[in-house]
Amino acid sequence: MDGKILASFPAGAPRGSWPAEEYAARRREEGVPAEVVMDITRDAYLVVDRAPSSAMAAA
Repeated sequence: MDGKILASFPAGAPRGSWPAEEYAARRREEGVPAEVVMDITRDAYLVVDRAPSSAMAAA
């Protein structure tokens, strides 16, 4: 997976993906292109920043 993991939330939580979606929305308000993805292996919702880092952009 490309990008940086900003946060991880358990998929079995009572509110499902809502905490991850709320976290991602707050990051987007700050200008971070955050999105929520499901990691089946970890059984978790991950909030990721898929924007290319300056190091990747320079390559």
